[in-house]
Amino acid sequence: MTRKKLTGIIVAVIIIAVGCAGLIGGNKAKNKITFVTEPVQKGNIRNSITATGTIEPVTEVEVGTQVSGIIDKIFVDYNSIVSEGEIIAEMDKVTLLSDLESARATNDGAKAEYEYQEKLYNRNRTLHEKQLISDTDYEESVYNYQRALSTFEQTKAALAKAERNLSYATITSPINGVVTSKDVEEGQTVASGFETPTLFTIAADLTKMQVVADVDEADIAGVKDSALVNFTVDAYPDDVFEGRVKQIRLGSTNSSSSSSDTSSETVVTYEVVITADNPDLKLKPRLTANVTIYTQTRDNVVVVPNKALRFTPNKELAGGKTIQDCEESPKIWVLENNSFVAHPVKIGLSDASNTEIIEGVSEGTEVVTEAILKNSMPETVQSDDSERSPFMPGPPDKNKKK
Repeated sequence: MTRKKLTGIIVAVIIIAVGCAGLIGGNKAKNKITFVTEPVQKGNIRNSITATGTIEPVTEVEVGTQVSGIIDKIFVDYNSIVSEGEIIAEMDKVTLLSDLESARATNDGAKAEYEYQEKLYNRNRTLHEKQLISDTDYEESVYNYQRALSTFEQTKAALAKAERNLSYATITSPINGVVTSKDVEEGQTVASGFETPTLFTIAADLTKMQVVADVDEADIAGVKDSALVNFTVDAYPDDVFEGRVKQIRLGSTNSSSSSSDTSSETVVTYEVVITADNPDLKLKPRLTANVTIYTQTRDNVVVVPNKALRFTPNKELAGGKTIQDCEESPKIWVLENNSFVAHPVKIGLSDASNTEIIEGVSEGTEVVTEAILKNSMPETVQSDDSERSPFMPGPPDKNKKK
């Protein structure tokens, strides 16, 4: 390589380096710090916890039967509106009627025997008082009378039971409400053993619902009666429903959860009952609710953004502005006559966005929340006939034919 070519390359590198340095230095010169301010204003502060729960009717009754037999007729279906005492199903009564007649006949016979023994006992008692019969004959009449009385009482109880069982064959609604579940069909046999079989489930007044939410043991201390609750359901993702805490149940539930290292830990939760109005009947039984329970609230109080309490100016950041600091803390900063002035404040409740200001600054004051570094250099577009370095390649010829 000749000395002339080497000299040309060195000159080109120097020119390029100087140009880049000029661009970088120009950008730095154009960098500008802008301070963002926001007014102190009134707002709401709310701290909350989250949980999941299940929507349930406030009152829900499972209707069953205490006798075994075949379902003869069903008069309702899902979503049927029923009234208290309304007949909703009937069981086959042939066997129950037969049992009733048998119990009635047995009772009639026991009654006749009792009445006979009673008359005999009264007669022998009179004779025994006059010493006209022996003690043995009298005692035997007493024994027969008491035995007949006991048998008569037993048959009366058996007759009452048979009558009650027959009444159980006619199944009525215990409340005013809506049938939410039907677990039997006509012709199906139900057996009443140790557990009463459920035939229907009836919910009362679906315009009043409740959410039973499982709250973690770490959060349950913050939940209070009548606390405000917002919740959503997947069926209506754009709707936010409102409720109130009605009950915090003392009984806990233990469940196991597995972690990534295959170990398991016990999770303790408590059931919190939340009441909610349901005028549009959007909330249906057994929907899953995503619940937000507000544990602390402050409404219509003076607030500042949390960023304002975190902002602190320094000499480099302030540039040509002066800084008037104070020893108190916490504090917020206000720009006054090209100067940062610190204002000590007394704070209250805080949430994820804002903090309550009890005293120290008034509503409407503009406080500094952050500093933003901006590049104010305008974009430039170089024309085709502008001056270029002779060592840089030129653009392709637009008039060149392809």
